[in-house]
Amino acid sequence: MTIARKPPILTRVECEVMKVVWQREGGATANDVVREFERPIAYTTALSMLRTLEKKGYVSHEAHPDGGRAHLFRAAIPERAARQSHARDLVRRLFYGEANELVSGLLEEEEFSRDALQALRQQIDEKLNENTTIKKGRKT
Repeated sequence: MTIARKPPILTRVECEVMKVVWQREGGATANDVVREFERPIAYTTALSMLRTLEKKGYVSHEAHPDGGRAHLFRAAIPERAARQSHARDLVRRLFYGEANELVSGLLEEEEFSRDALQALRQQIDEKLNENTTIKKGRKT
């Protein structure tokens, strides 16, 4: 039996490259990354980053359907899964496993729209109701 290992945490630049790949549902070439990157990046750097991401398990590649030498890189890990993994890692490393410390810090330091705060309140209420239901289920 093989145990699936979590892919390593992405660097800032790797996150930027993955952002391009995730936004392009059909996959991205190194040229796509060069064109859509947030700042100027060389083709060789883009290709090197994609190859590194492939080694880390974030992307896979295939021959471009139009032929030629280009490769199409597709996300091997969904964006949401990567975000959740990175958030858990951040909480574990910087907040000693206390997610509420991260949330409190964000509420204190960041500006949220009224709509965003109401959406957060709804999520918290749903989580509270979920926990109440679980606890009631255990008692009976």
